Amino acid sequence: MKAAILVFPGINRERDMARALELASGHEPAMVWHTDTALPAGTDLVVVPGGFSYGDYLRCGAIAARAPIMDAVRAHAAKGGFVLGVCNGFQILCESGLLPGILMRNDRLKFICRDVHLRVERSDTPFTRGYNAGQVIRVPVAHGEGNYTADQETLKRLEGDGRVLYRYCSVNGEVGDLHNINGAAASIAGIVSEKGNVLGMMPHPENHVEDIMGCTDGRGLFAGLVAHLETA
Repeated sequence: MKAAILVFPGINRERDMARALELASGHEPAMVWHTDTALPAGTDLVVVPGGFSYGDYLRCGAIAARAPIMDAVRAHAAKGGFVLGVCNGFQILCESGLLPGILMRNDRLKFICRDVHLRVERSDTPFTRGYNAGQVIRVPVAHGEGNYTADQETLKRLEGDGRVLYRYCSVNGEVGDLHNINGAAASIAGIVSEKGNVLGMMPHPENHVEDIMGCTDGRGLFAGLVAHLETA
């Protein structure tokens, strides 16, 4: 798997993501600067990592979504190439039109930084094949604007098409207001594009891939992607 990680001013999770991808695939990903206009030849997966692109001084991700490299990312996705956006990356993908909806301030207006539980809704996608449907995983979050919002028609379409892949839940997999950490519509933590090749999610699976962290629940996402791309 040949991966490329985008780097914007203020992004701070690119090395965490690179570590996770290298552990999963055995290959070091390329770092692509935001002013570049093309992706490395043969790129299979583009990753937009977390952080605070451009200091979040406008809407989160709004400036990064208009960076020169994003035209190449949109073209890559249009051809069926895979894209993964995590945290600020999810915000950037929404702002760039690659995913529907928007990420708003957490409903309690506080930054959240802790482990949360997610329920994997499907196991038949490239982004979830490393898990079982209904499996509960534990991964960290670190965001102030993770409240996923969209109009009712969009939410109905996401649900009807099975495009919600991850939801906030309890340790036992229960979904509801009590376990919805940021107020996201329908407890949505991660969605895919209509073609199923672009995933945006707020939690950070890349930070739970090594035993030293005390949890390796994030491995499944990367292992599934690698397995899919190696057999595609």
